[in-house]
Amino acid sequence: MTTTKHLLTVALLLIGSMGTMAQGERTITNARMVSIGQARVLDTYLSALHYSGPEVCYLSHTLRERPDSSLWVREIVHQGNFALLDNHSGLGGEMAGSYNFQYGWHRRVAQIAFRGSKLRIDAGGNINALVGFVYNTRNSNNPAQARASVSLAPTAAATYTFFPRRPMALRYEVSIPLVGLMFSPNYGQSYYEIFTKGNYDHNLVPTWVGNAPSLRQMLTLDYRIGRTAVRIGYLGDYRQASVNHLKSHYYSHGLVVGIVRKFSIKKIQHP
Repeated sequence: MTTTKHLLTVALLLIGSMGTMAQGERTITNARMVSIGQARVLDTYLSALHYSGPEVCYLSHTLRERPDSSLWVREIVHQGNFALLDNHSGLGGEMAGSYNFQYGWHRRVAQIAFRGSKLRIDAGGNINALVGFVYNTRNSNNPAQARASVSLAPTAAATYTFFPRRPMALRYEVSIPLVGLMFSPNYGQSYYEIFTKGNYDHNLVPTWVGNAPSLRQMLTLDYRIGRTAVRIGYLGDYRQASVNHLKSHYYSHGLVVGIVRKFSIKKIQHP
């Protein structure tokens, strides 16, 4: 009987403590998209020619916010690209691929509501990390170029929600890398010299808008059906750099289609 009383006492204490807890709620909007388009690539370490061809991209875009304090939004982006490229002569080809991770915080700077519609403007910054490669099928001495960079990018987004009975959302987001650091071989330097002999020659280069002007933008339209929305839009990614007497750029344009899901997660918190 004594043991039973102790168990009942512990259970009552747990129930009482749970009653004093507060529940925090987070709203998560996740979009999983595929982009099919065209890429145009130049890398003078491999070739002085431009290469262009079809590109496919997978994109996961997540926004996390708290309805009770929705001034701040956390953004997480995973993006993978792969392109098969050719030059104008048709005598040579390249393959290019990359993975880009973005993490940042945005703050609501304006929100305007009128006649059932709502316009929201957010601004903030992201940390971007990218790894990738370009492989030239014709080169035998230096057939490939590695890509690695990290940067800080101011970001702005505008979301216009309309048709309250059947909500639709038009969103435009733009990001411009401001400062960062990238890997690059120097002019005439081989990867054998860098990684086998250990000959460092300014291979980690500071970047800014002057030597690596880049821009990423996305325009999408969501049509909601229940808790799920269908997304269609445009993705433009323009990356370029001029460092160590070498020039490179990667321009891509793509049509985006995907599924958007919005859900809430409740967390039990002590007051």
